[in-house]
Amino acid sequence: MSQQISWFTEAHQASGSSIGFRTEQLLHAEKTPFQTIEIHQTTDWGKLMVIDGCVMLTSRDNFLYHEMMTHPALFTHARAKRVVIIGGGDCGTLREVLKHEEVEHAVQVEIDERVTRLAEQYFPELCESNGDPRAELLFIDGIKYMAEAEPESLDLIIVDSTDPVGPAEGLFNAAFYASCHKGLRHGGLLVQQSESPLAHLELIKSMRAAMRTAGFSAVKTLPFPQPCYPTGWWSCTMARKGGDLSGFRERGALSKNFPTKYYNAEIHKAALAQPEFMREAFGE
Repeated sequence: MSQQISWFTEAHQASGSSIGFRTEQLLHAEKTPFQTIEIHQTTDWGKLMVIDGCVMLTSRDNFLYHEMMTHPALFTHARAKRVVIIGGGDCGTLREVLKHEEVEHAVQVEIDERVTRLAEQYFPELCESNGDPRAELLFIDGIKYMAEAEPESLDLIIVDSTDPVGPAEGLFNAAFYASCHKGLRHGGLLVQQSESPLAHLELIKSMRAAMRTAGFSAVKTLPFPQPCYPTGWWSCTMARKGGDLSGFRERGALSKNFPTKYYNAEIHKAALAQPEFMREAFGE
């Protein structure tokens, strides 16, 4: 495809703002049965994946999201052996999960296979663990998968989805969370990307309430920077089946035997500290 300097811009209606990336080439564009996917080459942020007009990831800053969606939960759980990832088609979350030696089996359930195949082509660094014998890639409906999951068979469920519209809309309600709660063992964790605390606070509050309605005993929202997403500030929300979320395996995080770019024990502790407006909104 032709090479010329232009800008990709995404307008954020909820925040009344927008973000743009200077691009030099549209590398790929297609419409799948589920969504429209584009891959751009940017001048400063590496490659850019866009789904239905919304930025999904860039080469430059995706490590922030992938590390915070995985390592806080895995260092909170005593020993997560069986992990399910709902969504996560770019495979970056799977790669981070499999850095943990205690994980024996990690299933990635992505409804749109084309997201993964394009990630393998344009973001191969995120797909380094796809061939790990502990990894299993399924291209089916994640909502149905969790509804049919064997009770008390899982230690960690990570919901790495797009925004709560289209194929992902059903991942943000009490019925889905009840399926997750049923599938988790006692002490198991659910973690879900929960949008921007600055722009989507009401959504986060509704997610937390629905998680508690589903039976989760403790809920915690962890904010983190994410320059390519609305407001530049994002979050994930963790929920636990039995037990609390006040601490984590700090010694394990301090002595981790794998590299990260953002996550460490101090970052984990910092993410557990809630800004005042979030404490007020969540009643903490």
